[in-house]
Amino acid sequence: MKSRLVLVTLILSFFLVAVSWAADATGKWTAQVPGRGGQTRETTFNFKVEGAKLTGTMSGQQGEIPISDGTVKGDEIAFSTKFTGGGGEVKINFNGKVAGDEIKFTRAREGGEPSEFTAKRAK
Repeated sequence: MKSRLVLVTLILSFFLVAVSWAADATGKWTAQVPGRGGQTRETTFNFKVEGAKLTGTMSGQQGEIPISDGTVKGDEIAFSTKFTGGGGEVKINFNGKVAGDEIKFTRAREGGEPSEFTAKRAK
């Protein structure tokens, strides 16, 4: 009986530590995202985290775009966006690492060069 209690306590402790390591990306984030010609554009991200699933939207010059394929693993998040450009549908993949009130992102258009930017939690 005593060994079961110890085992249950260890499992619960492990679970609590694992939950505390999860990224807290829920909420509104803003960033100056690099665009063509080196210009930056204000972009807003609205995220909701449910377990290992990330949902939400990205708003900017293209309007409000839903994110897809969103995942959370520890302090790392990933998602994609799709929009229709002059040459058809464009998919952009985002990978980020949450650290407090910042997310350091790398984004890349499929087949394109990656770029980096940092989003800050909106107050």
